[in-house]
Amino acid sequence: MATKLRRSYRFSLRSAFYITLFLILSAGILLYLTDLIDAYWMALPVLAVLVFSIAFLVVQIRAERFIYRRIEQIYEDVSLLESTSLTSGPITTDLRTLNEEIENFARAKKIEIDTLRIREEYRKEFLGNVSHELKTPLFTVQGYIHTLLDGALDDKKVRRKYLNRAAKGVERLIYIIKDLDLITKLEVGDLHLEWETFDIVELIQSVFDLLEMKAARKEISLVFDMEYTTPIYVRADKEKIQQVLTNLVVNSIKYGYPKGTTEVSVENLIKNKVIIRVTDNGEGIAEQHLTRLFERFYRVDKSGSRKEGGSGLGLAIVKHIIEAHNEKIYVESDVDVGSEFSFTLEKAKGSPGPD
Repeated sequence: MATKLRRSYRFSLRSAFYITLFLILSAGILLYLTDLIDAYWMALPVLAVLVFSIAFLVVQIRAERFIYRRIEQIYEDVSLLESTSLTSGPITTDLRTLNEEIENFARAKKIEIDTLRIREEYRKEFLGNVSHELKTPLFTVQGYIHTLLDGALDDKKVRRKYLNRAAKGVERLIYIIKDLDLITKLEVGDLHLEWETFDIVELIQSVFDLLEMKAARKEISLVFDMEYTTPIYVRADKEKIQQVLTNLVVNSIKYGYPKGTTEVSVENLIKNKVIIRVTDNGEGIAEQHLTRLFERFYRVDKSGSRKEGGSGLGLAIVKHIIEAHNEKIYVESDVDVGSEFSFTLEKAKGSPGPD
C-alpha cells in the first residue's frame, strides 16, 4: 500500500481526467461556435488544472465516504459474530485487502462451524451411549426390587437370588461411574501421575497372573513372545500402566477365539523408548472401526449386545493414560486374523533393552 498508489486515488484521477477532458472539449466546441476560441486557448491550461483539481477532490471525497460507510457497516455486522481476526485492526477501504480479510474470516468460521457440528453429533452419540449403558443395569435392579416388593420377598431362595442379581447390577453401575469419573479427570488433565521406575516385564507377568483364571475359562494362553532373562526398567505411573495392560489383555480375552493366544512383547523402539505389544489371534476388527476404537462407549458390535460386559470406556481410558504420559498408542487388526495394540514407554536411564 505504501509503494503503490491507492486504488481510490487511481479511480479519482481517472474520473477527474475524463471529466476534465469532457468539459474542456465541450467548452472548446461551444467557444468555437461563438468565435471566442482564441481567448479560450489562452485560458486553457489554467482552466484544465482548475477543473481537474475540483473534479478530483469531489470524486475522491465522495468515493471515500461512500465506500467507507459501506465497509464500516460490513465491519460492524461482522463484529456481531465476535470475530477477533477481522475487527481487531483498522478499517481498510482497499477492496483487495478487504476481500482477503473476508475470505480468511469466512474460512475460519467454516472450520469453526464444522468443528461445532462434529462436536454436536459426538455429544448426541455420547449421551445416547451413556443412556444405553446406564439403563440396562438400572432396569435390571429395578425389576428385581419390584419383584421382591410384589411378594417374592417371602420366599427365602428367591429373595437371596434376586438380591444377588440386583447387587451385581449395582456393581456394574458403580463400575461404569468410576470409569466415567476417571476418564473425565484424564480429559481435563486433572489426573496426577505417580512417576516411578519399575520392571515392565514383572508388571506384565503380574497382569497375566491376575487374569489367568479369566483366560482359562476360554482356554486362552497368556504368553510372552520370548523369555526375558533380565529386567526392563521403564519410568511411568506403575498403577496406571497396570490398568492399561489389564484393559488390553482383558479385551484380547473377550474377543479372542477359544483355545487362542494372547501374546505380549517388549521391544526397543529408539534409544530411550520401548514399545509394548499385546497381540491376539481373535476375531479382529474391521478397518472402518479402527479410527473410532478409542472413543468413549464406541462399540464395533452395533447390535446392542452387551454379553461381554465392560463399561465401554476401557480403550478410551487406555488412550488417555498413555497420552498423559506423553506417549503414543497404536492399533492394527484384520478380521478373523487378530488384533495388535501397542504403546510406547520411556526407558529408565541405564536400563538394558530387550535381548
